[in-house]
Amino acid sequence: MRSAVALGSNLGDRVVNLRAARAAIVDLANVMPPIVSSPIYETEPVGMEPDAANVLNAVLEFEYTGEPNDLLKQLLKIEESLGRERRPERNASRKIDIDLLYCGEHKIDPPSPGSGAAGNEGLTLPHPRVHLRKFVLQPLSDIRPELVLPNQERSVRELLAEVADPGKVVRLMEKW
Repeated sequence: MRSAVALGSNLGDRVVNLRAARAAIVDLANVMPPIVSSPIYETEPVGMEPDAANVLNAVLEFEYTGEPNDLLKQLLKIEESLGRERRPERNASRKIDIDLLYCGEHKIDPPSPGSGAAGNEGLTLPHPRVHLRKFVLQPLSDIRPELVLPNQERSVRELLAEVADPGKVVRLMEKW
């Protein structure tokens, strides 16, 4: 199934961090070609600490033959191996951030509190805020403008045109 991840970095050598994450994802056992990389964009930090550096963002899309929960676990291991430090505050600066955006047509909602349901380990598909984030929609639109995500009625290109996010998203690097 076609799957995509958003990559972000605003600490250290940000381009090197994105390249290392891409290389690790490409090397996963159930990731198959074709692998498509968006350009890298630079954006102002959203919801981060006041002195946070600008963030580099990109999207990768690839064929994945495993289960979405397994992919999420592998992505979390990649983040950890590349120096991601989990901090209690949300949207803190980080060396690498990898968000699973979608896995084919899978729709996964987190279990409601107290339901006793388990197995998703906090996974929600498609990513619950992808349609609100210009810094994700822009690179995704570069590689899949006509894609209609599960739970959406409009294409990625249409969502990008309608997003209320006023932040600047500047194309930094085409090939990386």
